[in-house]
This record gives sequence, C-alpha cells and structure tokens, in this order.
Amino acid sequence: MQKKFFYDKSAFSLLDFCSIFIPFLLVLYSVNIFYPNITSLIPSYPIYKQILLHLVLSYFCILWFWLKLRHYTYRKTFWVELREIIYTLFLFCIIELSFIAFLKLTFSRTFFILMWSNIFLLFPLVRFIVKFVLIKNGKYRKKTIIIGANANALEAYQAIKSEFFLGLDVVYFLDVNTQSENVSNAYLKNLNIPILFPDRDNLFSLVDKDNAQFILALEDNQTDELDYWVKLLAKHHCRAISIVPSLKGLPLYNTDVSFIFSHEVMLLRVQNRLAKRSSRILKRAMDIFISLALIIVLSPFLLWLYYLVAKDGGKAIYAHKRVGMNKKVFGCLKFRTMVLNSDEVLRSLLKNDPEAKAEWEKDFKLKNDPRITKIGHFLRKTSLDELPQLFNVLKGDMSLVGPRPIVRQELIRYRDELDYYLMTRPGMTGLWQISGRNNIDYSTRVYYDAWYVRNWSIWNDITILFKTARVVFEKTGAY
Repeated sequence: MQKKFFYDKSAFSLLDFCSIFIPFLLVLYSVNIFYPNITSLIPSYPIYKQILLHLVLSYFCILWFWLKLRHYTYRKTFWVELREIIYTLFLFCIIELSFIAFLKLTFSRTFFILMWSNIFLLFPLVRFIVKFVLIKNGKYRKKTIIIGANANALEAYQAIKSEFFLGLDVVYFLDVNTQSENVSNAYLKNLNIPILFPDRDNLFSLVDKDNAQFILALEDNQTDELDYWVKLLAKHHCRAISIVPSLKGLPLYNTDVSFIFSHEVMLLRVQNRLAKRSSRILKRAMDIFISLALIIVLSPFLLWLYYLVAKDGGKAIYAHKRVGMNKKVFGCLKFRTMVLNSDEVLRSLLKNDPEAKAEWEKDFKLKNDPRITKIGHFLRKTSLDELPQLFNVLKGDMSLVGPRPIVRQELIRYRDELDYYLMTRPGMTGLWQISGRNNIDYSTRVYYDAWYVRNWSIWNDITILFKTARVVFEKTGAY
C-alpha cells in the first residue's frame, strides 16, 4: 500500500511536470511549422539555455506542489486546488521572467506569452480531466469513515458529497455514544449508509486502515471521545485522519492556525478582509470593470428585453426599495415581471387564500404567483430579470457578489447576523443563489449571507460568479 501511495504521487507529479514543460516544446515546434519566416517568434540562439532554464524551473515548480502545497499527498476541493495552481503558475512565470532578465537572455516576448498562456490553460485542464476520469472509473476514490452520528457528522457528509474532486466515498458512520442500532438516529436515518457501533463492530476489520480516510466529526460535548479516537487511530497507524471541529460562526477561509508549545491550546488568528481598505478597493474595482463590460456587450440584448416587457404599456424596469450596506435604502432595479395591478392581485390573493398567505409570510415569495406575466415567467426562470442590477453595481449600491438584497421588513429576521449583512453591499448573486436559491429556507439564506461576509476573499467572489453561470443555465431553484 505504501508503494501504491508513492506511485500515485509520482504519476501525478510527472503528469504535472509534462504540463509545464511540454508547452515550451509545443509552442516552439508550432512556430517553426506555421511561421518559418518569422524568426522574431523563435527564442534566439543558443536555445539550450532557455530549455535548461525552463526545465529546472519546471522541476522546482513540481517540488513546490509536492512539498509546500501537498497536492500529491492531500486531497483538496476543486476551487482551493485551482486557486493554488493559478497562484503557483503565476509565481513561477514571474520567476522565469526575472531569471531571463538577470541572465540577460534574448527571449521573444511573444514566444514567452504564448508558452505561459498554454501552460495556464493546459496544466489545470489536464490535472482535473485526469482526476475526473480516474474518479469516474473508481481509481481515485477513497473509502471514508465518519466518526460521529449527529449534526456535525451530517454536515461533514454533506460537505464531502458536494465536492466531487475529493473522490471520497462515505461508506460508514460510527456512532460513538449509541450502543444499539435499534436507537433511531434522526440525522442519518435517510442516508442509506451503514452506522457502526464501537462495542459491537470491529471497524478495522471492515476497512483497509492504510488506504481509508477517517473523519472525526464529533460534537462540542464529546471531547473525551475525540481524544480516545485520535489515540486509537494513531495506535493502529492510520495515515489519513481529519478532524471537523464544530466552528459555526467563526471565519474559516481567512483564519491562521497556530499553537502554544507543550500546551493543548490552539490559537485561531481571525482576519476580516472586508475591513481592509485594499480589499474593498479591489472588490469595487472588479465590480466596476465587469459590470461596465457586461453593460456594453449586452446592451442590444437589454434593449430587446426592454421592448418585450414594455409591450403591455407599463414601465419595463422598476426600482424596488431594498436595504443595502450601512442600512442605506436604494432602488434595486429589475425588469418588471408582474402585471400592472400586481398590488391589488396580491392583496386579494392573501385575503382569500390562507395557504398563499402563510407562504408569503414565511419567505416573502410565492412559488405559484398569479401576478407574473408570460414574459415574466421566462425572465425569472432564466434570472434575466436581474440584469438591470448591473447599473446598481456600476453606481455602487450593489456588488456583483454579496448577500441577498432584502427589504426593510426582513431585517428583523437576520437577528444576530444582521451586522454581517450591513457590512457589505448586497449582490446580484451570492452563496444563496448557488446553493439552491428559492429551494432553501430563510434561516439557511441568512446563514449563507453571514458565511460569505465572514469568509470573504476575491477568489471566493470569482468562484461564486463561475458557479452562478452553471446554476442559471440549469435554472436551479428559480421561480
């Protein structure tokens, strides 16, 4: 098993090495074939110096992935791994450029740009295609045992299931407190995954401890069990052990972990990146650049939608009052999707339909809303009704990514999380939209909004924007 582990790491590292070095040769070969008379694109003689430099840097780049980032040892989520790949490739691109300048090598800028453009494209593409194929064929899958059977264990399971590229298959839960399988477990009973019991089942006879992933997902009041299982797994020489502490409410992405020598004290250094002026400037700059570009590109399409909505004689765009950053009230722009007398229709519906009234009071939404027009159904289903909010983003009332914009009546429902909501601009999209949108309950929406602010980073914004495109295309949770 140790040999297999080493071979897997070696195979992935060799594949990554080829993804960095081969583009150099491919671009050189392509230039010589397609542009035989354009010598400016070809690295100057002697070429062996450029080949040797890129070869050495490719080797050290792989070492960085292996020893520093542990890409061949640890399994990481798709977006975390992609972020580290891009940062590392950018770092070594700058390093190579610096060496070229320092060694005074005559090197074509066009060739350099073509080479690194291919590396940035080829490297992550090959990495994730290979992982996808291997996972689909069961070659990169790892049996996973979650030790715990309550809320924290369920959340760990749901997190694992949401990340395909981890390649983790949960095969057992282990209930450390319950002695009998006859005891109903409200958290896990619908998952169809076997629940083991320590006093009855010999866990290590059921799994290969050298190749299994153990995840300790116990509750705050189970510290004794946590200590016991950490020692037991260490005693049996289990290699892959992860602990999922119950840390709801704490920032995770921007938190550094350290400890005090000889004491069982873990220090979490919490950072609020949205409190940094540089972070706010960067986020605002991205909002302005992307929203302006989209408005210019989509302007013919926006005018066409404007015409379709205004055909019934009403205004095509309306501004709904929403509460933004620091409780500033602004007009949230949308294409009108309702009939002209929508207020009267709503009042009549809530007066005569108790079920509709209860649904409205719960989430301020109606799944089968009689006020929506024919074109309105299309706009809502495709989320195109929200495109005018690009002007809100450009103006500064909203952001591309942020908490869900809410009305004043909803403020009370945020309770202890209200301060987080008011710390940043509401977004055209956010965690609520890529996590189910209207299919999730209100308390979960509030949780997602607070999580976003606590864990903000520019990379998280980019991740949410890409995931939004998929959600809109699939029409997930839209009505």
